[in-house]
Amino acid sequence: MRKLIVPAIVLAAVSVAAPSFAQSYSRPAPPHHGAQHAGYGAWQSINARQANLDRRIDQGVRNGQFSRREAVRLRGEFSSILRLEANYRRGGLTAWERTDLDRRFDRLSAQIRNERRDYDNRRG
Repeated sequence: MRKLIVPAIVLAAVSVAAPSFAQSYSRPAPPHHGAQHAGYGAWQSINARQANLDRRIDQGVRNGQFSRREAVRLRGEFSSILRLEANYRRGGLTAWERTDLDRRFDRLSAQIRNERRDYDNRRG
């Protein structure tokens, strides 16, 4: 009798655990090499993101959406990220370094968006 109980317990344990083996816990595939996240599901290269951020800062200055202090601070942050990228590229960009740059670009993008909408330096 004891010989039948052990296999039955093992069989019961495996049948309970088997559905969990079928579940997928994989993450979405990373973007192709050299691409960075630009928000809302779109992917851009590092150079495209830099050009986009630079254009947005210029546009905010031209439109009077940034105070002089805000523009200087945003330009400084942008330059800091460019220097960091240059340092990272010396040894070739690793996945962690690309992710770090992406996170910094996202943060700067949010700062630009917030500064453009805060009405600190609006004319009229």
